[in-house]
Amino acid sequence: MNQALRNPLTYFLFLLPALVLFIAFFIYPVIVAIYYSFTNWNGFANYKFIGFDNYIRVMSKADFWASVKNNGFFILFSCFIQVPLIIFFSLLISNVKRLRGLYKTAVFMPSVMSTAVIGILWGFIYDPDVGLLNKILGVFGIDPIMWLSDEKWAMIAILITNAWQWTGFYIVMVLAAILSIPKELDEAAMIDGATGIQRALKITVPLIMPIVSVVIMLSIAGAMKAADIIIVMTKGGPAGSTDVMTTYMMKHSIASFKYGYGYSISVLIFIFTLLITLAYQFLIARRAERIEY
Repeated sequence: MNQALRNPLTYFLFLLPALVLFIAFFIYPVIVAIYYSFTNWNGFANYKFIGFDNYIRVMSKADFWASVKNNGFFILFSCFIQVPLIIFFSLLISNVKRLRGLYKTAVFMPSVMSTAVIGILWGFIYDPDVGLLNKILGVFGIDPIMWLSDEKWAMIAILITNAWQWTGFYIVMVLAAILSIPKELDEAAMIDGATGIQRALKITVPLIMPIVSVVIMLSIAGAMKAADIIIVMTKGGPAGSTDVMTTYMMKHSIASFKYGYGYSISVLIFIFTLLITLAYQFLIARRAERIEY
């Protein structure tokens, strides 16, 4: 047995199934996408190579760059609004002595719900006539807002709905990191006279920064592939104001059988995502050092 484990071939055989799946479902599709992005393939007939024409067409479209900007809104909202709220609510729940499991289940519930259900639910909340949100605003004398049909508010409504769906998932991750911190550190700070806010800012938050870094990375990845909630709630409208790169690709390529054009958009999405994640890793994530207690 020991001799078999010393043989590199043994480790290769164990890795082979995962390697085959990785090549089949990741490497191969990426290569195919890059290949067809240089063609005018419509999904059925023969095709010919057209060089960078698809990329030039995509990058010359103002509505494509508008969709890129909307992806940027997703990223900024996730990093600067959603993540601080995640940390805040995680700290609150970690200090609850009773029914902590109930709170964890309650905040996690939206994450396991279907996006279609969430989209329909929030569609009722945003309804301009009978929606709960406008009813609350009406109490304060504010006129009804057309949340999903006004270009000024539609993207904000989408961002809030998307955050509501996924915040609980990340809270559970951060909460697990908080609860793994040795209680002795917090007790020692209490003896030294530190307040709850001081303990949270000076001890808890710095110690959970590695998991917060992971949460930010997952939020960026989720923001770059966001599409389902937009399709359910606005279909990219009004007037394309809520389109992101993925929905733009679906509307301007797949629906019209311009698969070569669509592949070029998918390659651009891959490149943008790769550049953003690499920039985050090198500029920010590497500063979140490994914490050992």
